[in-house]
Amino acid sequence: MAKKYSQLAQAGLKEKLPCLETFPNQFSGYTITNIIPEFTSVCPRTGQPDFGTITIEYMPDKLVVELKSLKLYIQSYRHLGIFYENAVNRILKDFVRACRPIRAKVTGEFAPRGGIRTVVEASYGRVPGSKKNLTRRDKRVTL
Repeated sequence: MAKKYSQLAQAGLKEKLPCLETFPNQFSGYTITNIIPEFTSVCPRTGQPDFGTITIEYMPDKLVVELKSLKLYIQSYRHLGIFYENAVNRILKDFVRACRPIRAKVTGEFAPRGGIRTVVEASYGRVPGSKKNLTRRDKRVTL
């Protein structure tokens, strides 16, 4: 069974998606939270739609993500076959690449499937109130 999932595990990670556009940040020391309550993607194994809420919280440095481009980027997942965990981590990776924030966290809260509700978090940057710097993304999955 592991062989069957090894090909699916890469699904959706390399597809070309719309670019996240940015504009120069005019302030410092604040946090932006974008809540996307109607996120949809497709399960690469079953082909069934997945529904959830994506929350992107970040402290901008020099750039801020423009919201229309974020909307178009998120909507491109609608027909993309990708696992929950991959979607959250790809969103974080693309977001960090676009705006280079001081810190960022992407949380995906997905609708129950088979009686299991899934929450996936991925983080980048400095942990608030700590000197600890996340050199790799912190991933937490809860059922």
